[in-house]
Amino acid sequence: MSDTNPLLARVHHVAIIASDYGRSRDFYTRVLGLTVLAEHYREARQSYKLDLALADGTQVELFSFPCPPPRPSRPEACGLRHLAFAVGDMDVVVERLLGEGVAVEPVRLDEYTGQRYTFFQDPDGLPLELYEAPREGV
Repeated sequence: MSDTNPLLARVHHVAIIASDYGRSRDFYTRVLGLTVLAEHYREARQSYKLDLALADGTQVELFSFPCPPPRPSRPEACGLRHLAFAVGDMDVVVERLLGEGVAVEPVRLDEYTGQRYTFFQDPDGLPLELYEAPREGV
């Protein structure tokens, strides 16, 4: 594989299973502002599938299933650690989340990149990160 033609091109989507579909749907669409691409109820699975998009085209699939088991995320459990969103202006996004009643950790500075970042959680406690990307990288 050459550097100009990597095996993996980009992240297409991240799938999330919600314990309360309506609550998580509101959080990801209204609070975080993701765009709804499609929404389907799958009768055979008694499950919703909601396709959401970020501005760059990356998608988040939000699922509901009857009685999903909880997934530990704290203390640091093995597996996916968190989902990070690039933002252009950390202060604006943090203020918006706080205005919606979302608890946000204090903003920190990445010791290696010098960029600001912070963490918050979705309604099911999934750790989410805001990463203030350089203007050309947003």
